[in-house]
Amino acid sequence: MASNFDAMQKQRMEKDLHELQTLIAKHFECRKKDDAELSELEDRITKRKEERAEQMRVRQEREKKRMQMEKEERQRREEDETRRKIEDEEKKKAAIAAMNTGSGGKRRERKGGKVTVREQKKKILAERRKPLNIDHLQGSKLQEKVKEMFDWLATLELEKYECEEKAERQKYDIGMLRRRVQDYMAKSGKGAVGKKPIKLK
Repeated sequence: MASNFDAMQKQRMEKDLHELQTLIAKHFECRKKDDAELSELEDRITKRKEERAEQMRVRQEREKKRMQMEKEERQRREEDETRRKIEDEEKKKAAIAAMNTGSGGKRRERKGGKVTVREQKKKILAERRKPLNIDHLQGSKLQEKVKEMFDWLATLELEKYECEEKAERQKYDIGMLRRRVQDYMAKSGKGAVGKKPIKLK
């Protein structure tokens, strides 16, 4: 009886041991599979990081080239604009010098020393004209000078536009007032017949 019990106990222990070994084997098999999947995932992540880093490097290199090209193009335009403005300034100086030595002097003689409208304009331009003084400038200083000249030109253009608008408005107001005077004189019978209508210059 005891031997049968021992045999059954031994058989049960062997069965439990077998089941435990099976569980352990399955555990290690799953662990091995998980490790392989984790390693594969890490490899994919590393590869994706490398691809993104390469794409970023290429993009930065392309952007750097584009900015360099834009900088060179901007410098070229600024140099062309500066050279054009210098040439225009030289032409203006030559024109003013020609007027000073040409018909302007004769007009002063005819006017008996009186200052003409043209001379007043030349005087005002001479006072407002700023000397360039760019021979000693280079690089960023020359660019600052160009920007300063551009801003000054924009200010002059704005003043010119405002003066033209003001002149047009005044011309319109004068025309309206003259027409009212003419209408009033015509209605009151004081209008001069046969006279030429007043024209605005």
